[in-house]
Amino acid sequence: MRKTSIRFFNGKPVRARWDDDTARWLYAASDVIAALTASTNPQNYWRAFKRRHMGLLPCCISTKFTGRDGKQRMIDALPQEGVDLLVQVLPRKNADSFTEWMRGGLDPIDEQSRRRAYELFGSPILSDFEVGTVRGLQQIHSYLFGGLYDFAGSIRSLNISKGGFAFANARLLGEILPTIERMPDDCFDEIIEKYVEMNIAHPFMEGNGRAMRLWLDLMLKRTLGACVDWSRIGKNEYLEAMVNSPLDDSPIKALIRDALTEETDDRELFLKGIDYSYYYESAED
Repeated sequence: MRKTSIRFFNGKPVRARWDDDTARWLYAASDVIAALTASTNPQNYWRAFKRRHMGLLPCCISTKFTGRDGKQRMIDALPQEGVDLLVQVLPRKNADSFTEWMRGGLDPIDEQSRRRAYELFGSPILSDFEVGTVRGLQQIHSYLFGGLYDFAGSIRSLNISKGGFAFANARLLGEILPTIERMPDDCFDEIIEKYVEMNIAHPFMEGNGRAMRLWLDLMLKRTLGACVDWSRIGKNEYLEAMVNSPLDDSPIKALIRDALTEETDDRELFLKGIDYSYYYESAED
């Protein structure tokens, strides 16, 4: 059972893998370089950099990571102390914020709820969630944010908007949500249409997107035996498609259809999907 993670710093992915032997996270060295520099070839940058700073070599551990092409390759990885040393010898104006970000100090609520989402893989809790219902969505939201938000799992009573778009009026949610729940979800198009309508409703004060993408994947898994490989959908294209979806849902349907996979029991894909789902909601670009 491999534990992997992809985090994003200023829009740059930083891959990590848990090492059971030493009980610590190992971070892809070239990804750290890419996050901290403007290098267009962080692999070459890293190779030259470690030759100039031999003190980093004892920290280097050759580890398998999955690339953007889906293939696994052995690359240099660094534990936390190695990253700390690299940051010291690679002074950058954002080095302090990078170190704080790595330790999860920038958004503790997101970090805690993300860890809860990771724990869903292989957990019987996942099978306890109702599929395609409002209650099922509330169960997911309550699990992710219980104890973090006092409104976890509760339908909002206030109106909210984002980017100039007003979500469904809170007074009408009592009528709207049962209507959405009754929408059929027996094929791909119906599932995405139901997902789009639930996004327009936006039933919670915060955490809608993260909860709804899990809700969507459960419907896809039940009906089609598939789920979304969210790492194949870029943040900007996803957000743009969702903004346009109330008027035209064909872009989001195309994005999700092209990213479907039958690897529903792949732990690494599940964890990677959680990381991308949280990245969509981050303020970073």
